Amino acid sequence: MRARRRAAWRGGVIGLSWAVLLGCDDHEVEPPDRAQRVREAEAVYSAAAFDTIRWESGDARATAGNGVYAVECRNCHGTVGRGGTDYAESRGLDVPSLVEPNWPLADSLNAVRRRIFSGHEGGMPTWGVAGITNREIDAVAFYVLERLRPEILGGR
Repeated sequence: MRARRRAAWRGGVIGLSWAVLLGCDDHEVEPPDRAQRVREAEAVYSAAAFDTIRWESGDARATAGNGVYAVECRNCHGTVGRGGTDYAESRGLDVPSLVEPNWPLADSLNAVRRRIFSGHEGGMPTWGVAGITNREIDAVAFYVLERLRPEILGGR
């Protein structure tokens, strides 16, 4: 609950700041570029923020993650995580397959959480500061590794 309020507060402050700045007729303001947004998200990311998240079961965690994936990730990464969707291609995004054997984040839940939170300059949103809670990030990271990539971390 606290993480959701914190994410909502951050998103509200960022949105309000831009609304105030953009409302000034005599100032021309551009929102920060993607690289800057990623750097800002990286600066506030904390692996420790995930330490207190508890789930009643792995199935509950995976079910929650599947819901987040379906709403926030599927357009670009596809139903089974292979990437290369029409949606991503129409926007010029080079989206990686989450299920390739050599996917560099495949062996680390924390690395997947961090990527989801901070995004990527190539087009991945900075979900942790402008979209979803740490609990949702934890759930979808678990879902990707445990359900989409069962051969990598299955059974943990």
